[in-house]
Amino acid sequence: MRRQDLSPSLLSPANYDNDASSLRSPSEQDSDSDDDALLHQNRSTLELAEHDRAVLEDEEELENLLTRGTGQGIRRIFSPHGGSVRIGKKKKERRSRRGSRRERVSEDGELMYEMEEGIGDDNASLLSCSSLDSVDKEEYTYEPPPRPSWRKILFISALVVVLFLILVLGAYRASNGVRASHAHPPPLLSNGTALFAPTTIVISLDGFRADFLGRGLTPALNSLVANGVSPQYMTPSFPSVTFPNHFTLMTGLYPESHGIVGNSFWDPVMGEEFYYTNAAVSMQPKWWMAEPLWVTAEKQHVKTAIHMWPGSEAHIGDVEPSFVDNYNGTEALSRKVKRILEFLDLPGSEDDLQVVPERPQFIAAYVPDVDRDGHKFGPNSTEIRTTISEADKLIAALMTGLEQRNLTDIVNIVVVSDHGMASTSTERLIQLDDLIDYDLIDHIDGWPSAGLRPKRPEDLESLQRQLEKIAPDWEHAFEFYTRETMPKRYHFSINERIAPLWVIPKTGWAIVNHSEFNVKDALKTGEVYHPRGIHGYDHENPLMRAIFIARGPAFPHKPNSRVEVFQNVEVYNIVCDSLGVNPLPNNGTLRLPLMPVGLHSDESAPMLGTPPDPPAQPATAEGPRTQTSVPPSEHTQPPNDTPHGTDHKSDDEKGTNWWGQLWNKFEDLKNWAGGVADAVKGNHPESESE
Repeated sequence: MRRQDLSPSLLSPANYDNDASSLRSPSEQDSDSDDDALLHQNRSTLELAEHDRAVLEDEEELENLLTRGTGQGIRRIFSPHGGSVRIGKKKKERRSRRGSRRERVSEDGELMYEMEEGIGDDNASLLSCSSLDSVDKEEYTYEPPPRPSWRKILFISALVVVLFLILVLGAYRASNGVRASHAHPPPLLSNGTALFAPTTIVISLDGFRADFLGRGLTPALNSLVANGVSPQYMTPSFPSVTFPNHFTLMTGLYPESHGIVGNSFWDPVMGEEFYYTNAAVSMQPKWWMAEPLWVTAEKQHVKTAIHMWPGSEAHIGDVEPSFVDNYNGTEALSRKVKRILEFLDLPGSEDDLQVVPERPQFIAAYVPDVDRDGHKFGPNSTEIRTTISEADKLIAALMTGLEQRNLTDIVNIVVVSDHGMASTSTERLIQLDDLIDYDLIDHIDGWPSAGLRPKRPEDLESLQRQLEKIAPDWEHAFEFYTRETMPKRYHFSINERIAPLWVIPKTGWAIVNHSEFNVKDALKTGEVYHPRGIHGYDHENPLMRAIFIARGPAFPHKPNSRVEVFQNVEVYNIVCDSLGVNPLPNNGTLRLPLMPVGLHSDESAPMLGTPPDPPAQPATAEGPRTQTSVPPSEHTQPPNDTPHGTDHKSDDEKGTNWWGQLWNKFEDLKNWAGGVADAVKGNHPESESE
């Protein structure tokens, strides 16, 4: 229907609603109707067409604005003019004009009433807006927002990303300790009277050689093996001495990484010497370059009690153990057992919410007796048998205490040692100051090895040439390496605390100088060299083997389980896992649960046996080599990079037949008799080599 054909009467509200009544009189209504009719008659066809076109343009513009809404919203954020986007001019003025038009149209009749109340057809709406839209169209101009600078977008994006990462990192660091140890807290175990969080006791029997378990002196330790899990032996780290290996057990790091590279060493940066028996020096935190387990555990809200462990008095890090017992070399073994059980009897947080928890979950105790008497009397002496038996009684008393408290299957117990022990002899000494020029040396590190620090850089080459010259005659007694040629399996090269040149004696040999011991005079007089037992040799030698035995809820293996041999850098992770402590990065790879390869009682299980002490010397073309004979002159220096896992077993361990063993005994007896005869004559073979 065309607009000009519309009847004027249709604009009246009465034509849409019969019930509609006017607020004005009938005469006023008639007058309005006449005016409306006259108004429509006066509108031309051109005006109506112009109005229709304006309405269509308005609708199209509205649709475009709705379609671009999201994109414009994003661009509005980065607009240099803030959040406003101008899409026309003088919006407020346009609204005022529309208002004035409404007032003008309302003077002609009821049209304004129909528009405001929503009563009337579309034609009436179009009619009332035609003139208004035509005016707006003339003034409307679209001004697109300026494009934002790409530099500004990049800067703001980078700023948002950095702020987000800072928030995430802060939240992670703030919750790391709690999250690591308590995200999935292990279940509490009850002994019938109290609840116990994961608890582990580590006992270190210093100097306890692995084959000591086969001497019939250790029923408690053997029972622990039979009811727990263990390898045949554990390999220490090089150098196989006390302080480096005890710190390795508590960090999982090789000595070159944790900084305690010997019982004594020189630090060229600090210009100071570390010596383990001088507590005023060695117990300063500056020497200890790694965080031990007791610090890590305390940071993760696991209380610790450390009884005389080497390094525990050094105040390492910013957290102290809950309990620290200072070293006392004369403490009775029974007192150690009592002290450990006292820790277990303390109240825990699960006992009473009103009581401050005191019971430690990690207890580490150091037992020096076997090492002390091994040095004093030798590993094959009668005295050491008594000491081994006493150490076993300590384990028996501890297990009895756990059983009385119903904690045998509640508390984990781990028994380790740091190294083994080898017998010494006056016939196996290296008078090093007779072989090289000591005037070129500034410091000598380590023992029984000798780490040589020259006074000047050029002296290093001179010392190395001297050692190369004598090496063919002493290949049975020592090896020498620079830091660069050190065997990789030693993991002993990357720290400045490691001297640049090392003389490493073969197992059973020792290095001396005249100020300590005169070898030539001792051989003539029969003077006995002390200490009678020494360690610190190649860590893979059978006489240096240590022990690892574990039992408890963290080790749910079959009794008498056997695992593959491993090095002591693995102990740290194992103990951390038993406590639910998140370990720091380290050189170990084993994690709980351990994977047994069988039982110690299996017929296929290899026999540990007893390594010969001292080790048998290699034979020469002239026959078996004696301890004091002058070696052949050919130079057979060992390779610089012996692969890890090289077989260091003696001929006896590899299955030499009984005839070979008997022959070795006969040769030892013959050598002894010859040595006595030479001593009487005053021409000991050792003197001939000098």
